[in-house]
Amino acid sequence: MSKSFASAGDMEDKEISFTEIGEGLYAFTAEGDPNSGVIIGDESVMVIEAQATPRLARKVVECIRSVTDKPISHLVLTHYHAVRVLGASAYGAPEIIMSDAARAMVVERGQEDWDSEFGRFPRLFQGHEEIPSLTWPTTTFSDKMTVYLGKRRVDIMHLGRAHTAGDAVVWVPDAEVMFTGDIVEYHSACYCGDGHFADWGDTLSAIADYNPVAIAPGRGDALVGEEMVEAALSNTYDFVESTYRPAQRVAARGGSLKEAWDAVRAECDPKFADYAIYEHCLPFNVARAYDEARGIDTPRIWTAERDQQMWADLQG
Repeated sequence: MSKSFASAGDMEDKEISFTEIGEGLYAFTAEGDPNSGVIIGDESVMVIEAQATPRLARKVVECIRSVTDKPISHLVLTHYHAVRVLGASAYGAPEIIMSDAARAMVVERGQEDWDSEFGRFPRLFQGHEEIPSLTWPTTTFSDKMTVYLGKRRVDIMHLGRAHTAGDAVVWVPDAEVMFTGDIVEYHSACYCGDGHFADWGDTLSAIADYNPVAIAPGRGDALVGEEMVEAALSNTYDFVESTYRPAQRVAARGGSLKEAWDAVRAECDPKFADYAIYEHCLPFNVARAYDEARGIDTPRIWTAERDQQMWADLQG
């Protein structure tokens, strides 16, 4: 087990990549840190995911300015997590879009999540003094909405629960490229602390039904080409199932959270131990899998206090 809680000991800067994954479409990635996406339309730019702070967001803006001087008109937030949304003010986008369910989660648990993630990711929250407040959308949708960036069509959709109850994906039909947020990861652990394990596979299948030729995942390298896309979808499914099924078996026989932890580690360590943020995610993933297996449909709210108590319990 890692000696440091979550990513508290990870203070090393990551190398940034800015990869074109379709005409006028880019993935901003940083060695397993949260990704952002960029869609360049005829007259303006849409950004997907805001980063954790304005300081980090400005790195995305710098990359955007290396390829276009068009204004940033839209910011899409695929879900409510602090590391994804709190840098929003740096973009100056007049439209900030979330699903209805994601906005409801900001209302319900946004501040608690901010406080919790601040303790988990000290490096990502450097410059946190600039964050003005919780990030609120200007526009929400239920199942699907379409934005036109000039002639370029962008579909923003809720295909099902997975990483959170309010996950959105962004589909660019003219290029057959999708931005999936943390529903899909590549050589990075899935964070499942607010997840819905029983639904995740169906949501991955719904993404696969679009037959994307490229995907910008939530973390990890851009996925370019059908072979890489299929491998990432399959690997994400394996990660989620390998986490849930051992915890489910333990819960079914009345076992403890610590027993679930041991069972999940036995299944997942051989396959995923070298993935980015694996040790960070594992305690939250096991706790949520154990809860869901015991019939708790709505994930419990993570707070800084609950984080530390869970960590202490798992260390015995």
